[in-house]
Parts: sequence; C-alpha cells; structure tokens
Amino acid sequence: MQVIALIIIGAAAGFIATRAMKMETDIPTTVAIGVIGALIGGLVLRFLMALTGALGGFVGALLGAFVLIWLWRQYGRR
Repeated sequence: MQVIALIIIGAAAGFIATRAMKMETDIPTTVAIGVIGALIGGLVLRFLMALTGALGGFVGALLGAFVLIWLWRQYGRR
C-alpha cells in the first residue's frame, strides 16, 4: 500500500514540480521525477512527516522533485 501511495504522491509532486519549473517531459519521466523526488524529500525531510503527516510527505516530495529537476538541468542532458 505504501508503494502505491508513493507513486500517487510522487506523480502529483512531479507534475507540479515540472510545471512550476517550466520543464516539458512525458508522463513516465514526470512520474519518475516525482517518485525519485519523493524518495529524496522523504529522506531529507523525515522529521517534517513526523510532525505533519501526509501533508509533510507531499511537501517533501515536492521539494525533492524540485531538487532533482535542478540537478538534472545542471548535470544532466545537454
């Protein structure tokens, strides 16, 4: 069940992050950015999840997706 929640939250966070940072990607890439961002955000912002529950998880996923997009733009495809 947690894997499904991670995919759903990650997909939403990836969609918002790619649109906010004006990055055009296909659906699988958007979902992957969100899921990986959710993992990064979950590791970095674990204390936030403990304090605020699911909302903290979403915020962490969104911030993680932002960081991943920034890293992709800096060091990724050129």
